[in-house]
Amino acid sequence: MSENDGKKTLGLGGSRPSNVKQSFSHGRTKNVVVETKRKRVVVPKPGAAKPTASAGGGRPAGGDPSKRPAGISDAELERRMKALAMAKAREAEEEAKREAEEKARQEEREQRRAEQEAKEAEDREREERAKQKAEEEEAKKAAAEEAKRRKAEPAPAAPAEETPAGGGARNSASRKAAPERERDNRGNKPGRGGNDGRRSGKLTISDAMRGGEGGRQRSMAAMKRKQDRARQKAMGGQVEREKVVRDVQLPEAITVSELANRMSEKVADVVKALMTNGIMATQTQTIDADTAELIIDEFGHKVVRVSDADVEDVIQQEDDKPEDLKPRAPIITIMGHVDHGKTSLLDAIRKTRVVAGEAGGITQHIGAYQVTTESGQVLSFLDTPGHAAFTSMRSRGAQVTDIVVLVVAADDAVMPQTVEAINHAKAAGVPMIVAINKIDREAANPDKVRTDLLQHEVIVEKMSGEVQDVEVSAITGQGLDELLEAIALQAELLELKANPTRAAEGAVIEAQLDVGRGPVATVLVQTGTLKQGDIFVVGEQWGKVRALIDDKGDRVKEAGPSVPVEVLGLNGTPEAGDVLNVTETEAQAREIAEYREKVAKDKRAAAGAATTLEQLMANAKADENVSELPILVKADVQGSAEAIVQAMEKIGNDEVRVRVLHSGVGAITETDIGLAEASGAPVFGFNVRANATARNVANQKGVEIRYYSVIYDLVDDVKQAASGLLSAEIRENFIGYASIKEVFKVSNVGKVAGCIVTEGVARRSAGVRLLRDNVVIHEGTLKTLKRFKDEVPEVQSGQECGMAFENYDDIRPDDVIEIFEREEVERNL
Repeated sequence: MSENDGKKTLGLGGSRPSNVKQSFSHGRTKNVVVETKRKRVVVPKPGAAKPTASAGGGRPAGGDPSKRPAGISDAELERRMKALAMAKAREAEEEAKREAEEKARQEEREQRRAEQEAKEAEDREREERAKQKAEEEEAKKAAAEEAKRRKAEPAPAAPAEETPAGGGARNSASRKAAPERERDNRGNKPGRGGNDGRRSGKLTISDAMRGGEGGRQRSMAAMKRKQDRARQKAMGGQVEREKVVRDVQLPEAITVSELANRMSEKVADVVKALMTNGIMATQTQTIDADTAELIIDEFGHKVVRVSDADVEDVIQQEDDKPEDLKPRAPIITIMGHVDHGKTSLLDAIRKTRVVAGEAGGITQHIGAYQVTTESGQVLSFLDTPGHAAFTSMRSRGAQVTDIVVLVVAADDAVMPQTVEAINHAKAAGVPMIVAINKIDREAANPDKVRTDLLQHEVIVEKMSGEVQDVEVSAITGQGLDELLEAIALQAELLELKANPTRAAEGAVIEAQLDVGRGPVATVLVQTGTLKQGDIFVVGEQWGKVRALIDDKGDRVKEAGPSVPVEVLGLNGTPEAGDVLNVTETEAQAREIAEYREKVAKDKRAAAGAATTLEQLMANAKADENVSELPILVKADVQGSAEAIVQAMEKIGNDEVRVRVLHSGVGAITETDIGLAEASGAPVFGFNVRANATARNVANQKGVEIRYYSVIYDLVDDVKQAASGLLSAEIRENFIGYASIKEVFKVSNVGKVAGCIVTEGVARRSAGVRLLRDNVVIHEGTLKTLKRFKDEVPEVQSGQECGMAFENYDDIRPDDVIEIFEREEVERNL
């Protein structure tokens, strides 16, 4: 075998082998594996054992360079190996390209096949619709022909005397049966679902109307959806399920996770939707109903709002039968401005002296009384406070009343709270009687009162109007009988009735926490009869009637419509204005109370949690510049606490505000002192005192406790304390002007202005401004003020002086120096 043949056999000659593998290590050649079509030859690295010769008998190509075939060097061998590797890479790349093209062609074939199948299905559906339409038209045509044939047939003749009995009936029956047999014959044709035991493959409208055999069949749309899903699954695509639209029950507040559960959506998707709308909320946070409704609509579901009535269905709101209604006493609310004699007028009617026991001579609680007149008529009176802070009390009194008696002092005319009382009465839609009080005084002018009432659309009878007016005097008793007569006349016109046999319902006029009796609520029964032992729910509280006490302090067994009583037996202090409802069982009352408490808590949580980032940033920026005065308020009754909190909210401006950390009824306890110490707040007690433990803790921790019995004093003290947080107002007082005549340069001093004081006085300690052409150039202080060579504290008008500015030298002749002083003025709210 020649040397060239050996080169060709080993793949080192002119022809390129099909596959060569080679590895390099630190620049030295390792074994070279050469794969040919016939054999696999291993070329060892230098120094290795000599391999056997190939089948061609050629000499080995590796080993010692002296034994390598001539003309082959290491560099040449490396170059050829690289060329073979590049050829291998190109071959692999071409193979990958061919596979990709083949895959693309396969996908294209699958797509064409799917399009062809969809087109065929559409054609089949179109043919079915056309065939169905043709069958319907055929059925309509047959029905029209049958109707036409029936119309063309002669009417059956009347049965004659010689006709055998029943013959006419048989002929008529045979004529009626003929078209039915014909229809049966048409229906029994092959392929029409006849009686041959077979049925066609398609269900037509005519067959369905004839009630053909077989069970319920799937619709074409359902079959098409199933075919589409199967086709997508066979092609490897993801099968998208049809979205199920759900009715989501939505309460007033709901957590994010519960909302996702009711929609059957992922919690992450709901949180993402909230963030998209600008609300940062986690799955455990509570959102309000309006926000949740937006999210439900975004997911395509339907919202079903759940109201409190769904839980409170046990409270029956049924209409009373006319035969069950009995006359009841009218409820009269006394309203008017402070110190116009409302309580004194009620004392004169009741023959009591309530005014003597009131702090400061003003009414600060709402009172409920029942009076029996000399004629035997029973009247229920509500006495409301007249102070500006008790707006809510007056509003509650107007809502539960039948008649409003507007008390106006004859010597004081119409005042702001008088106008507010008129508005409350109009909003409640109740009739009004004007009582012009203090008619016995020398300065009394009842005609001025009537004229002033005209401005507020209250036209009394003496001014040709419809509103009754009575001139009374609570001191002398003048006009009291006329007032009671006017109330009786108005009550008779109203025809007031109620059902005393049903479950009781009433309104809470006032509530308090008594030391010996616990929570006590003053309730005005509106319908039904409240009895001792009844189980009731009122607002967020529930209880069982332990005792009923009337307005005279006596215990009673029951209270009917229009009767005010104190109710003992509550588990907590209700809010003034809550509605009392009697329930059948204790479990129902407890369940309703717990639900109401939960709803109120969720509302408070949602109001603080469901805020956008922009709102949080705006609130934080606003709070930076606002000083707060934190306080704690404890009062004797719920209405007074509510009035104080509302008065505190009105105190303040953009720089300072009052923040009520906690308000409640009852004595000041150790818990209140702990909260006040943690917040650095004083404690205000209104007609209540701190117990011994609370006093000792307050003395140890340095917490201030203040007691008040008149709401005026409390509001004034809080205003004064809040005013101390206001920054002082800076005012400027101009004291003089000076004109610069000449500018001098003085060593160690700089430029000095030679001036003459043209107006006022120039002081060394005052501030100065440099004006050039009436434009302020500089504002600062004086470095020196000299008259001749002496430093002086001030220079009077018309005198010459020398002035030098602190850290400023750009002064020119004809400039004007403005001299002013600043003073701090304390501000008040």
